[in-house]
Amino acid sequence: MAKAHINLTALQQFMEMRMILGIKLYRNLACLHRAVGAVRWKSSYRPAPLLTASPARALMDEQISISGRFLPPHQPVTVCARMHSEDGDLWESFSHYNTNANGCVNLSTDPSVGGSYVGCEPMGLFWGLQPAPGGRDGVRLRKKSTEAPYVVHISLLEDHVSPSETLKDNGQSGELAASTVERFYMAPGVKRVEIRQNGVVGTLFLPPGPGPFPAMLDLWGMGGGLYEYRSALFASRGFASLSLAFLGHKDLPGPLNRINVGDKYFKSAFHLLQDHPQICADRIGIIGLSFGVYLALRIATQSSVKPNCLICINGPVGSTAKLSDADGRTEAFESDQALWTYDDQGYVTFRKLSAPANIPPQNKVKLENISCPLMYIVGEDDVNCSSDQNANQIEEALSAVGKAQLFTRLSYPGAGHLIEPPYSPNVRTSLWAVKPKKLFTQWGGHPALHAAAQEDAWKKMLDFMDTNLRG
Repeated sequence: MAKAHINLTALQQFMEMRMILGIKLYRNLACLHRAVGAVRWKSSYRPAPLLTASPARALMDEQISISGRFLPPHQPVTVCARMHSEDGDLWESFSHYNTNANGCVNLSTDPSVGGSYVGCEPMGLFWGLQPAPGGRDGVRLRKKSTEAPYVVHISLLEDHVSPSETLKDNGQSGELAASTVERFYMAPGVKRVEIRQNGVVGTLFLPPGPGPFPAMLDLWGMGGGLYEYRSALFASRGFASLSLAFLGHKDLPGPLNRINVGDKYFKSAFHLLQDHPQICADRIGIIGLSFGVYLALRIATQSSVKPNCLICINGPVGSTAKLSDADGRTEAFESDQALWTYDDQGYVTFRKLSAPANIPPQNKVKLENISCPLMYIVGEDDVNCSSDQNANQIEEALSAVGKAQLFTRLSYPGAGHLIEPPYSPNVRTSLWAVKPKKLFTQWGGHPALHAAAQEDAWKKMLDFMDTNLRG
């Protein structure tokens, strides 16, 4: 029995020793496994590519910062933007970049090497938007509903590619990462008011708050209709603004292709602003683009209208259309077609029509009667209007009567006719009329230079308005 007891004790001690050795071995192996696993995870793991656009909701004149991270270093990538207009047309832009050593790309600091633009252009994806291949001819991007944003889908694609082909073939599967931004003309709190008062047809935008506010009377060109987006953006920057219809609107009298309103109509619009309880009656300016320049100048020289400032963008000092009566009503604007000129594709331009030398003296504005500061903006590649000659005419007329100090000229090389709020896409040619036949017109403008002009002109316009309507 004693011998058996000794053998049993020895066996128990042996088993305990093996168990202790096994536990130590297991712990050592576990530590080794964790160490090897950590090294393997650290060497092979990379977060999914990330594309950020900030702020995700912004006004149209605000810059958006776009960047990509967690990409392979020193690799080609494409960043593209796509959006649908309210008419359903697809607009897109794209640009080629190369990631840095950290696998990052930043559109605010990195240069594009190809695509819709080249060089460092933080907002190039927005002003570079163009109708996608295969879409309708002659479309122009103009916001109809100022209360809804443009929704822009931004994608990050592998390699230097064309998004039209890549995304068409693969849907969204070709995207490494994506982000969406909303771009607004109306800031929170801006109030939109439809005006149908004393025959005046327009839309008034009021900034947030009780006021009273300085104001602008906003006039577009002979394309007609009622476009509100510039006024909405003015109100977002603290200026009440009335976008005024004068042609081609169902609520105006007479045929759509005639200006059936005259001086009384425009005076009524100006006085409507003066009489509004939320507007400073003695702090009102007028802005006009294209034919709207002629109207702005004409209004400003009326005895009962005293604007505080004028902003004129690429427009004439008079009208070749015959005045049908003393109130300023005109014939159908097709009546002056003898001075329309066409290129080889049949696209029309109005440079000859708008040249001061071709405007009858009785149809020119009496420029010497202008008594407020006037800023004239010239696009030097404006192929639609003789803007430079009209600017010269205004400057010479004011200088001749000792008012040279009232005139400010902004002149932009490479900019076309349609100098609009910043980061708006420019088109060199677009559909201008559909009746009695389709007619395309030329506007001019080289993309990057035109975009730079829009950005600079907008800031200087707001400064000009601040000085003359607030100061």
